[in-house]
Amino acid sequence: MREGKSEKMNLENIRIGKRKTIMQFALPAIIAMMMTSLITVVDGFFIGNYVGKEGLAAVNLGLPIIYLFLAVGLMISVGGIAIAGMALGAKDMQKCNDVFNQTMCTVTGITVLLSAVMYLCIEPMLAFLKADAQVAAYFKDYYGILLLQLPIMVINSSFSMFIRGEGNPQYFMKVSMITLGLNALLDYLFVRHIGLGVRGIAVASLIATIVALICVLHYFLRKSTVYKFRRFGFSKETLVKTLLNGSSEFVGEMSLSISMFAYNFVIMKYIGVDGVSAFTIVGYISYIFSMILIGFGQGASPLISFAYGAKEKHLATDVRKLTNQMVFGAGVTTFLLVLLGHKWYGGLFIDNEAVEQMVQSGIVLFAVSFLFSGINTITSFYFTSIGKAKESAIISSSRGFVLLLICIFLLPPLLGMTGIWLAAPITETLTLLLSLFFIASDSRSIKIASLHGT
Repeated sequence: MREGKSEKMNLENIRIGKRKTIMQFALPAIIAMMMTSLITVVDGFFIGNYVGKEGLAAVNLGLPIIYLFLAVGLMISVGGIAIAGMALGAKDMQKCNDVFNQTMCTVTGITVLLSAVMYLCIEPMLAFLKADAQVAAYFKDYYGILLLQLPIMVINSSFSMFIRGEGNPQYFMKVSMITLGLNALLDYLFVRHIGLGVRGIAVASLIATIVALICVLHYFLRKSTVYKFRRFGFSKETLVKTLLNGSSEFVGEMSLSISMFAYNFVIMKYIGVDGVSAFTIVGYISYIFSMILIGFGQGASPLISFAYGAKEKHLATDVRKLTNQMVFGAGVTTFLLVLLGHKWYGGLFIDNEAVEQMVQSGIVLFAVSFLFSGINTITSFYFTSIGKAKESAIISSSRGFVLLLICIFLLPPLLGMTGIWLAAPITETLTLLLSLFFIASDSRSIKIASLHGT
């Protein structure tokens, strides 16, 4: 696989063409994250059309497991790449590589252990959610295999951040495109022709993810110019800084895991399997959009960390401002697309009138959250990138846990499924006020430091 031309980390290039540089780093990340999310959507298409609503519900009930893996992976890798990026900006190459190697060893060990623990939690989770026999059977078939795939998925994602961090974001974009194509082909083969059902979907994901890992390892063994595999001395101090710096991402994804569990619990209690299926289908749009936002964040974060590490704080804030403008535009565009396509969207995934009607009536309400979630996401990434984990964690926990849980448990008993759809827009609107407060505080501190020459 030939790699594209690398975008060199250069302050002058960032300063002269901020918007262009952000897109050079963000666009491959966005495409890569969209490819990742489309794998889930393709899986949903085959499950909905060849297994049925019970299969969709089973996969959705286990989403908290996936978010848990993402939480751990993002905490370690985002925390690690922020430290490595600031070291790169300060031209400390030895520290760059030590952090890289320690980060990858840490994320590998923890996710493998987590997979073993979660396998033991499958039965208690199904009992708590009171899943019926058919949904429970699909759940075990799917997640019994997926727990082999999830550690590899997280390792690939962590490697991708370091690939982008050294200025070659196109490589992982190409890997993601290969993974999507292979996954879709295997889904078609295993589900439609061999009839393996949800097991086939999980096996397809596992095989495609292993192929992606081989491509990523090839990059670091043969093509990497900054980060190299080598012996390193394990540093407790680096580990603590990594975990603290990435704590906001952990809080954010864990909040999603807990809130998704709460969503499923409340929907199963008040609406039933049809409601979970409808929420799953709407969730595909939300998942794609969230991956776009993470792509923007992963593209901008190395630039922000690099500029901040080089004592160019105003440049770091300029990158954040421009990225916020871009994600707001993406939110408006996505909302308008939802308005145009909401009447036929549900029918792509399932032939069930009750579920389709729920999707049609709810997706537009839910999509209002896209207008504000981008600014909240990028603001959280910004504070992580400059080492201010507390502000980032507060934003992440508010939008994904505290405020959202309040809405999830208060609104559905009063408004039914409409309350489910309104929970996210209300949460993102309230969190936006918090994000703007922290941005204003950060701007004041930078201005004061500039006046004092520090």
